[in-house]
Amino acid sequence: MWAFLFMLLPLAGIAYIGWHVWTLLPLHWVWKTLLILLGLACFGLLFLNFKGKLDTFPLAVSQVLYEIGTSSIFVMLYLVLLFLVLDLGRLCRLIPRSIFYDNWYTAAGIFVVIFGIFLCGNIHYKNKVRVPLEVKTTKPLPKAYKVVMLSDLHLGYHNPRKELARWVDMINAEQPDFILIAGDIIDISVRPLIEEDMAAEFRRLTAPVYACLGNHEYYSGEPNAQKFYKDAGIHLLSDSATEVDSTFVIIGRDDRTNLRRKSVEDLIANVDKSKFILLLDHQPYNLELAEQAGIDFQLSGHTHRGQVWPASWVTDAIYECSWGSHQRGNTQYYVSSGLGIWGGKFRIGTQSEYVVAVIKNEP
Repeated sequence: MWAFLFMLLPLAGIAYIGWHVWTLLPLHWVWKTLLILLGLACFGLLFLNFKGKLDTFPLAVSQVLYEIGTSSIFVMLYLVLLFLVLDLGRLCRLIPRSIFYDNWYTAAGIFVVIFGIFLCGNIHYKNKVRVPLEVKTTKPLPKAYKVVMLSDLHLGYHNPRKELARWVDMINAEQPDFILIAGDIIDISVRPLIEEDMAAEFRRLTAPVYACLGNHEYYSGEPNAQKFYKDAGIHLLSDSATEVDSTFVIIGRDDRTNLRRKSVEDLIANVDKSKFILLLDHQPYNLELAEQAGIDFQLSGHTHRGQVWPASWVTDAIYECSWGSHQRGNTQYYVSSGLGIWGGKFRIGTQSEYVVAVIKNEP
């Protein structure tokens, strides 16, 4: 059903846009046909993301094809929204019918609006927002701990090594005691991470890194992901726990893609509950499980908060908390919208972020 909707909705959108382009542009039918076919081809490149097709091209070519294919679906979304607004204005007799037919002025106006939206969205994506967070606990801590929390880096064809290097410098500047990553370090393939030796950038981090798997680590091949984590010096917690500084217990839960992953109750069974317990769980479903198990703090990601409006409305409706701080009983949560992004590099109504948390005793 979901696969059917995934195909049906974009095809309906393409047909709707194509009809408007055909009636709007004062061009010969041959040029209109070629322009619509070009749009279809751009959308078709999206499917190279699946089954490793991009891995067969030279890296530079794959990067371009990825950007075009994944960006097209966002551009298509906003063209549909814009044409719907214009059609509504026409039906309400607020906009004259003549602007929809053989009109270069309308076409130029639509181009400027769409270009402006995505230019601003790209600039906003590149601006990584530093989110301060204070986490208080009654459990004994010898000092206040500074922790950088991340999720959804989506390193690969569109977030290359030079971008990761900028992020590493940004994290190191915080001088954290340790770093937590709640999954989806890898996007769709580990190939660009290996070819660009991105593991070397992770090894520049000046604090220990603990991470769990996300669904995209499974898309890229879990064994490949685990090997990359090891080469990068990342402590992978896959349905396992570790003690840090004799003070913290960090639990990493496997992604829900693995139907045989352990329950939160099983993961905490042999944990010293007198210590502060952090849970990394990529997808923020069933938040009540952490509360029932007595987890002190849970870090999740995955949602991206939809990346662009109005998809953010959808994630807000699906998840109990699709972004930001949350609390259930004595358990605190943070669901990150992600440092990186899947697909086109646009943030519209959402933000790319990293969390700088201070964990300390209540006064």
